[in-house]
Amino acid sequence: MKLVFSLLLLTAVLTITTAPINAELIRVNILTSKSRLQNTHAKTENLLQQGKALYDAGRLAEAVKVLKQANADFERSGNKANQVVTLSNLALTYQQMGQLRDAEATIARSLNLLAHLQISNLDIAAQTLDVQGKLQLAQGQTEAALETWRQSANIYKKNGNEALLIRNRVNSASAMQLLGLYYQAKTVLTEVEQRLTKQPDSLVKATGLRSLGNVLRVIGNLNQSRVILEESRKVASNIQASTELGEILLSLGNTTLAQYRNLLYIQNNEAAKKLVQQTLEYYKRAELIASPTTRIQAHLNKFRLLIDDKQISTALSLLPQIESELKNLSPSRNSIYAQINFAESLIKLQQNNTHISLLDIAKILSASVQQAQILGDKRAESYALGTLGGLYEKSNQLAEAQKLTQKALLIASSLQSGDITYQWLWQLGRLLNQQGDTRGAISYYQEAFKTLESLRRDLLFMNPEIQFSFRDMVEPVYRELVGLQLYNNKNYQPSFENLKQARYVIESLQLAELDNFFRQACLIPKVNIDQVVDKKDRSAAFIYPIVLKDRIEVILKLPGQDNLAHNQVEIAQSQVEDIIDKLRGDLQEPDYTSQVQENSGQIYNWLIRPFETQLTNNKIKTLVFVLDASLRNIPMAVLYNKQQDKYLIEKYAIALTPGLQLIDPQPLQKVQINALTAGVGEKRVINNQPFAPLKNVPQELKQVKSEIPQSKQLLNQEFTQKNLQTQLQQTSFSIVHLATHGKFSSDPEKTFILTWDGLLKVRDFEKLLRTTDGNSLTNIELLVLSACETALGDKRAALGLAGIAVKAGARSTLASLWSVEDSSTAFLMGEFYQQLNTGMSKAEALRQAQLAVLQKDKKPFHWAPYVLVGNWL
Repeated sequence: MKLVFSLLLLTAVLTITTAPINAELIRVNILTSKSRLQNTHAKTENLLQQGKALYDAGRLAEAVKVLKQANADFERSGNKANQVVTLSNLALTYQQMGQLRDAEATIARSLNLLAHLQISNLDIAAQTLDVQGKLQLAQGQTEAALETWRQSANIYKKNGNEALLIRNRVNSASAMQLLGLYYQAKTVLTEVEQRLTKQPDSLVKATGLRSLGNVLRVIGNLNQSRVILEESRKVASNIQASTELGEILLSLGNTTLAQYRNLLYIQNNEAAKKLVQQTLEYYKRAELIASPTTRIQAHLNKFRLLIDDKQISTALSLLPQIESELKNLSPSRNSIYAQINFAESLIKLQQNNTHISLLDIAKILSASVQQAQILGDKRAESYALGTLGGLYEKSNQLAEAQKLTQKALLIASSLQSGDITYQWLWQLGRLLNQQGDTRGAISYYQEAFKTLESLRRDLLFMNPEIQFSFRDMVEPVYRELVGLQLYNNKNYQPSFENLKQARYVIESLQLAELDNFFRQACLIPKVNIDQVVDKKDRSAAFIYPIVLKDRIEVILKLPGQDNLAHNQVEIAQSQVEDIIDKLRGDLQEPDYTSQVQENSGQIYNWLIRPFETQLTNNKIKTLVFVLDASLRNIPMAVLYNKQQDKYLIEKYAIALTPGLQLIDPQPLQKVQINALTAGVGEKRVINNQPFAPLKNVPQELKQVKSEIPQSKQLLNQEFTQKNLQTQLQQTSFSIVHLATHGKFSSDPEKTFILTWDGLLKVRDFEKLLRTTDGNSLTNIELLVLSACETALGDKRAALGLAGIAVKAGARSTLASLWSVEDSSTAFLMGEFYQQLNTGMSKAEALRQAQLAVLQKDKKPFHWAPYVLVGNWL
């Protein structure tokens, strides 16, 4: 279908971007200065209030003009205090428009005035510092923003201004998240909650709790977000603040929507259906009492959810109402984003309903482009143009799509808005690839990749939607770039540089996945594994399988060789996942050995067979895998060589790693070995969740004690989180062995280990394992988690295991992918520590222990679940 546009749009110049459903991370409050105006003409005072009203309405360019005029009036009258307020508001408005240089210059003028001004009301100074902090955060100066907010917080505390202090602390918590200071942020948010709880019911309390709930949603604490927002709802209901209540109900809908999307990650369809109904109910209630702007947001969010949930007829019934409401909105940034949001939903709907016209969608986007241009809102214009380019791409008008995308990119780049720049670069890469320009496509993809890498820490907070659409909005950039670098052609052999780059890109994807898992930056590069293989362990080889849509690319790194070996397997990703899912299910059935061998044999043929000769010739003893996608959910030890009737573990020691970024691998020093062992063997019920008894836990801990005499034991009632932390802070243990129930999931809230008094979640590991000075991690060489399991049906469950390994800060983590509830676990652990005591590497010690179990019982169910993550030496 051909689209026809006006000359303006044809000359105005990625994939379809997602305009944030909830555009504001932290609700931005422009400084209120009405009560502070002194000796000012009513006309100027009215200008300042008019500027605030325009800002709140999203009419930012108009707000700039009015605030500039107010500032000029204050300057002529010599009213420097109110000029400080006006300049701060102006800087905040510039920031929202993406004009960071203007914002920086304006806040500098405001601060300069403050430095030469004696003002009795220090709140003006504090709020000016708050605006400076927001600007610093927008420019990536996170630590500077924290320091600035600390200064303003001190002023608020001194003045007893509780409302502004709460807003300040919420901002600070978000900055701490960007720095990866999760627990410091959690402490601040807990403080905020306590302050709000102590206040009597008021609008300030309701709004503060809502802001806190929204921040908790962004950082991934969805359950807590919902609890806090429900508290906010009760307060607003008690004081009959209907407009605020509408905002809260919208936030509750957005949080349950996030919970729904998380459940889709793990394919829990039954629970997801309940959340759909709860989300729709929140939006329905919000529509009845909310302001027009909030009402249209609720309608649009409901519309998108109905489409995602395949309730097409119900979604279609909303069209007339949404179209009417959009027409009645005054021109503003909010109305532009609402139109883009609507257009994106219509594009998705059009895939399921041919009655939706692409031309009608184009008209909506055309209007949003023109509106953004009239308002002078460059960021909104870039979003609108980029989405329009995506629509051209859908209709296969690639040249026109390219023009629009280049225009969108030019605007985004001028604003230094990396969170949308990478999307336009990605879209241009796709467009050029479709036109046969592979070299040009790779160039744009590489720029998109570099932009994502520079944003790795900030992206989740710049666009909250990214965290819930990672597979659609971020992951494809990495995989499609690798696909282009390893060009799919039988007669084409990738160059060493391309192989090296592809390996680096896929490892970067793994780190980005962990960032997305935790909603924070997790890993800092420590050491180059190539150097470890070449210098410290010349008997180890690295294998990188990369799962693409139509094939598997496998890269092999051998010690002492600059070149990388490579093999390509032509197979659809869906078929790969089917085989892995089947194998994953069969592994947990003790009597399905033949089925396990059949499917694991296919995976052996993909990953190992092409390199058998090279591995043998180089005398390789250890294979270290950097696994991709659902391959992480199965143990490599079980890969089966049908020709030799042997499992991979019978020939090689095996370990896993997230990639080149590791804590410096070192062998375990025998003279330093001591252990803290802990376990829960009795039946427990925590939060109405039953946990069956693990009868062999006492025996398992006894086995560890027999091999490592210098051991401290915490069994059953003694194994509390407090006791565990106390022991870790009092003594430097080289080994921590936990024999208890645990689960690995793609949801950090459902990744935990069981202690006697509760569930120790993955996010609490870092805090637990900090030393008494609170700054450095304990020097744990080996963390052992037995009796744990990965969540069935969750294709990304192994992210939870990687997450625990990262949060623990241990050089190595040994864990089970499923729970083996018999004496074989105790036997295996005893064998493992016995071999470790001989000076054997961790990977080889695990191999020998697994072989000992295999000799007693051939069934993979009993010996295969154990994996070693991290340092294999």
